[in-house]
Amino acid sequence: MMMEKFNVTSESYLILLGFSNWPHLEVVFFVIILMFYLMTLTGNTFIIILSYLDSHLHTPMYFFLSNLSFLDLCYTTSSIPQLLVNLWGPEKTISYAGCMVQLYFVLALGTTECILLVVMSYDRYVAVCKPLHYTVLMHPRLCHLLAVASWACGFTNSAVHSLFILWVPLCGHLQVNHFFCEVPALLQLSCFDTHANELTIMITTSIVVLIPLVLILTSYGAIARAVLRMQSTTGLQKVFGTCGAHLMVVSLFYIPVMCMYLQPPTENSQDRGKFIALFYTVVTPSLNPLIYTLRNKDVRGAVKRLMGRE
Repeated sequence: MMMEKFNVTSESYLILLGFSNWPHLEVVFFVIILMFYLMTLTGNTFIIILSYLDSHLHTPMYFFLSNLSFLDLCYTTSSIPQLLVNLWGPEKTISYAGCMVQLYFVLALGTTECILLVVMSYDRYVAVCKPLHYTVLMHPRLCHLLAVASWACGFTNSAVHSLFILWVPLCGHLQVNHFFCEVPALLQLSCFDTHANELTIMITTSIVVLIPLVLILTSYGAIARAVLRMQSTTGLQKVFGTCGAHLMVVSLFYIPVMCMYLQPPTENSQDRGKFIALFYTVVTPSLNPLIYTLRNKDVRGAVKRLMGRE
């Protein structure tokens, strides 16, 4: 039977099914997700403000960490408020224009995070392996260029993917089987066979995800070799403190993303994919500030100085 083809306009509406398979749990999901979202807003805003106010934190590491915090604020805000509205109310709709905007920003910010984590690992590599040349290599102008390049690459990559989706004609009931607009879920609404599209997306995602991951692991391989040659216990503790936090953040972001996008889509994987996406869009951004600030002497010192000043 032929599916009805829709002439979708910016005023058309899509239905985000989200977690509607578990209506009795929607209130529970709402409360838990709201708590994590508030943690994300509070923790990441705290890092940005503290890094700006305390001159001791005006270093490349905290400059990139502030970028990551701002990125996480934007990333969660691009999808979570819409999810909270859909969980709380009976209507679960989003306009087609709103869906495309959300798709663009989710893709852009996710790609930017992949690249920014590489930049942060390079910063740690230079700090550990070339400490005497650190201030020369990681001068402010280069740091700003690396940050701008990360954001530019993310938004450019997203523009290509978003245009790719805009050309796909939609059919059927226009129900998106996800809690936000993302590429695989939208491709399921296509009028035509999308195996070639899905293969293209898997290849491009592999490039965006795997190449940065290889670069990160290469940086930490060099760091590990440098650490094994260290004699100072204090130096070791400082390296494990900063690099360990970054590695944990990398793991929390990359492992769910690879589970989500680097496997062939199946019907059984749809519900599992929602919970995986929920983890890296809600949980990971809320944990990043805790990972970087707990047991961090620089942050504790900055807080004490700020409180003493007041």
